[in-house]
Amino acid sequence: MMKEDPKSNSDTPKRKRTRVDPKVIIKKADRIEEEEIRLNKYLAHSGVCSRRDADKLISNGQVKVNGEVITEMGYKVKSSDQVEYNNKQLSRERLVYVLLNKPKGFITSVGDPYERKTVMSLIENAVPERIYPVGRLDTNTTGLLLFTNDGDIAKKMMHPSHNIKKIYHVVLDQPLTKNHFTEILNGFELEDGLIKPDAVAYVENTEGRKEIGIEIHSGRNRIVRRIFEHFGYKVTKLDRVIFAGLTKKNLGRGVWRHLTEQEVNNLKMI
Repeated sequence: MMKEDPKSNSDTPKRKRTRVDPKVIIKKADRIEEEEIRLNKYLAHSGVCSRRDADKLISNGQVKVNGEVITEMGYKVKSSDQVEYNNKQLSRERLVYVLLNKPKGFITSVGDPYERKTVMSLIENAVPERIYPVGRLDTNTTGLLLFTNDGDIAKKMMHPSHNIKKIYHVVLDQPLTKNHFTEILNGFELEDGLIKPDAVAYVENTEGRKEIGIEIHSGRNRIVRRIFEHFGYKVTKLDRVIFAGLTKKNLGRGVWRHLTEQEVNNLKMI
């Protein structure tokens, strides 16, 4: 006698299978993940400082959560928690990264008491979040300038121990002699210590030897100009063409763009 196939039993109610959109699952997972975040990361996301410096603020009792001073390392907060630093309530902002090809005539500052033009006016409509320039470029220096509210990335980009690659295109008022070229390449003493570029080269297909490419990771004030001024040259044009692997490709002067996800990941891996 053949057994009845239970699947063929008309009296058995059939279960309806509901298809779940994978995007819904991902969004739910994102919400769960965002429910709690380490306090030091919250401070970094708020643009206060890097995570390492945030740990110091926490251990020193300078941070409050819901009115209570927190000194515990690794303490986690929820999105609904109220976090305060210096008696000011913080908000956890979306981390954003904007790259600007800076033109001449703008100072690298958030504000200026003399009402001079600042780089902030060039990116004022880029994002609603508060972002700040990473490092500085002189008023007459052009080229790549990064803006972000990511405290960790900003600290990393500015610290010399990370050897952030910066390449400048330099135009001089007179040809650079071979002797001076060699001295610069080998390193020499300035008033604030030894300076040795990572690489120096004459720019190809240019007349004379007035155009130089120089790679350097030092963050000293006006360091590129000072290098050539030390040997009696005047820098007539200075343009930062590469910064931390970022380039000016398809980025016109005075134009900004958002970093790609891959570019952000590359910065975090430095």
